[in-house]
Amino acid sequence: MTRTARCCLCVLVGVLSVTGVRAAQTASFAERRLYAVNQSAGDRGSVSVYDIDAGHRPIKTIKTVPDVGDVRGVAVSAVTGKLYVAYQDVSGAGMLYCLNVYDDTVLWNKAVSPGVDRLAISPDGRLLYVPTWEGGSADYINVVDADTGDDVRRVHFSNRSHDAQYPLSGPIFQETKATDGSGAYLYLIDPSSYAVSRIGPYSGILGPYAVDSTSNFAVNNVRGLWGMQAANLKTGHIITANIPDHPPGDPGLLHGIGWTPDQTEVWQSGRWDDPHVYVWDMNNPMAPVLKDRLTLKSGGSHWLTFDIKGNYGYVAPNKNSADGTEIFNARTHASVGVIGSSEDMLEIDFADGKITQTGDQYGIGRRQQMAKSR
Repeated sequence: MTRTARCCLCVLVGVLSVTGVRAAQTASFAERRLYAVNQSAGDRGSVSVYDIDAGHRPIKTIKTVPDVGDVRGVAVSAVTGKLYVAYQDVSGAGMLYCLNVYDDTVLWNKAVSPGVDRLAISPDGRLLYVPTWEGGSADYINVVDADTGDDVRRVHFSNRSHDAQYPLSGPIFQETKATDGSGAYLYLIDPSSYAVSRIGPYSGILGPYAVDSTSNFAVNNVRGLWGMQAANLKTGHIITANIPDHPPGDPGLLHGIGWTPDQTEVWQSGRWDDPHVYVWDMNNPMAPVLKDRLTLKSGGSHWLTFDIKGNYGYVAPNKNSADGTEIFNARTHASVGVIGSSEDMLEIDFADGKITQTGDQYGIGRRQQMAKSR
């Protein structure tokens, strides 16, 4: 090899080495984090952050506000970098705090009258849709300015509003625990006109629910049902899927349900004292087939959701329990770990210190989003 050739080779190796270092440095700044609002008595309302791809290694715990009595929901915006937690304080008042994800500071902490429950956020991060609490009598939800925490308007339709959801294809969805018959419907709210329509009636009062990526199908926990009901949101047709060989007694309300992001399965929590999660094959969304039962380390569960990629399922214990939230491999159904007790959690992804995408507290379908990213 000539001296000139050797010099050229050295330069090439040097360029490749520098390029490799830069690529490694770029990759090292990409991180998927799970933000989980703690519900155990000792640190209720604080936010624990975990590194998803490092075995859910704890990164930090963010101290937020005092006197949190009951956490009611969490939402975040990738656009603004702000995270919101709805909660009741120790006196029972409905409250909402706003956390800057970039520097972990609480920007504001405000009362929302007459109450709060599991909230949703608009895709542009400008508005929050805040139910007025499943135990309340107000017949509306509050639309709140996400920048200031001030009320913008009210959307009236039914009392005891519970879970607001804004899935990928919209519109805003809402259910209630009203006992006057209106609790047997799933409500759809147009985010532009605020016109309200509804699907139903279901067989009973609705509990948690989840919508797929195209807003074609919803799956629902329904009071008094050992199983779930699924609705075709375009036709209004509703079917019932029953759990065979279920525990004896009245189911009450099975509390927790979600699509795996690829929408091949729906996971459903059992009754509060039933240590199982029921896994449904959703090859035909209107004809679910029970395919597995996952046995939990805790006595029961109250909520579940997934990471964005669909690698992990997070199953929370009973409300305000000190038991840990159990992590499952969402593909093999194997239990792979436990984090602190939380049912209000979502994923936030970063690249070079900036938020790139966010997950959801609900197990919403992501098939369409996943297909676009391939």
